[in-house]
Amino acid sequence: MTITDKRNRFDISTGICPISTEISTSGHLIIGGISTLELVKKYSTPLYVIDEETFSFRSNEYLNSLKKYYENSMILYAAKAFACTTIFKLSNNLGLGLDVVSGGEIFLALKADFNVKNIYFHGNNKSQDEIEFAIKNGIGKIVCDNFLELEMLQNCANKLNRSVDILIRLTPGIECHTHEYIKTGHLDSKFGFDLEYLDDVLSFIKNKGTNLNLKGYHAHIGSQIFELKPFQDTAEILLEQFDYTKKEYGIELNELDIGGGIGISYLNEDDPITIDEWAKTTTDFIKAKCKKLNLNLPKLICEPGRSLIGQSGVTLYTVGSIKQVPNGRKFISVDGGMADNPRPITYQAKYTAAVANKMNSTETLETVTIAGRYCETGDLIIKDIELPTVKAGDLIAVFSTGAYNYSMSSNYNMVPRPACVLVKNGKSNIIIQRETYEDLIKNQLIPKD
Repeated sequence: MTITDKRNRFDISTGICPISTEISTSGHLIIGGISTLELVKKYSTPLYVIDEETFSFRSNEYLNSLKKYYENSMILYAAKAFACTTIFKLSNNLGLGLDVVSGGEIFLALKADFNVKNIYFHGNNKSQDEIEFAIKNGIGKIVCDNFLELEMLQNCANKLNRSVDILIRLTPGIECHTHEYIKTGHLDSKFGFDLEYLDDVLSFIKNKGTNLNLKGYHAHIGSQIFELKPFQDTAEILLEQFDYTKKEYGIELNELDIGGGIGISYLNEDDPITIDEWAKTTTDFIKAKCKKLNLNLPKLICEPGRSLIGQSGVTLYTVGSIKQVPNGRKFISVDGGMADNPRPITYQAKYTAAVANKMNSTETLETVTIAGRYCETGDLIIKDIELPTVKAGDLIAVFSTGAYNYSMSSNYNMVPRPACVLVKNGKSNIIIQRETYEDLIKNQLIPKD
């Protein structure tokens, strides 16, 4: 396939598109060496496309950056960003660990033959069944979030005659510039123990937690963060608790889990921090702080999700009806929307899109709104975006949809979820089948009476 010069009206080099993105001489968008038009012809739309090259590149960027600056570390893929057996398999093969938050994600990891010792189980309201399931299957670490869970952990571990390695999630009280719904480290949060309760936690473990091995502390301050300092502040607060725990309780902790949260580009004007600068500044700070407090360097854990998988994903839609409101917006309706990407209506998230069959268009751009097919006025994928003239049957590509799209999708309006394909080196493979109408009703029952 002949590829044209990449310098065209739509800039594919901004970090929004997958790194394998190209444009053919005929103006068609290519991902993973395959024309998106060919993908749509084979798999239909809506269609999630995941570029394996981008996911592997971002994973290795994390692994190599931390290895360069900090000897003892582990990168956990945050499963909630996009959980499926293929991505779990790739993560395990690349040497990543896994951050899970439910029994279902644990079950999926087991089906993917993930190394259970590298799985960390999070969640603010784990059930007893989930905790028992995790312990029975030898999940590496359980990150404890509250007092009820502490008691359940001890009871389940004692019942199963197991010793369980745990981390304690702390709420550091850090505000960062991100959406209100994805701030998790500030004081008014449902997650974690506030620092004022740390003595109660440590007293429980010392006096009652006979089957619990406290390995370290965890904090997660939010998502889509474009600043470096919040990560340093988090590390500082946690390490000060390491120091306190050592001095007051004689416990030398050896795992420092600073969560995830590094942002990615959704728009051209986004300017996220790089993985390398994050790794250097964060680890430099940790090493200096540990030296000051006379602490041994702990194993450093981080849990990226969006910044590993987000850029890898593109969602393809087919244009249907078009409506020009008199003296108002022009709506371009597509065959998907809020059920396959709930982030715009939930978080007011913004995206970049292109007409995948008109990437080289020199037409005058017009301002349009890409609307979804669902019965909600707010089902708008992108408001006021400039595109070349669009007509029914054109193909819309929305970029940076690898994270929190499929994982937050639904069957609203009884619409089946889209298929997902993995692409690399000119080959495509289905990794999630498109749902059918039968799938939608397979669990529904009508009482006999």
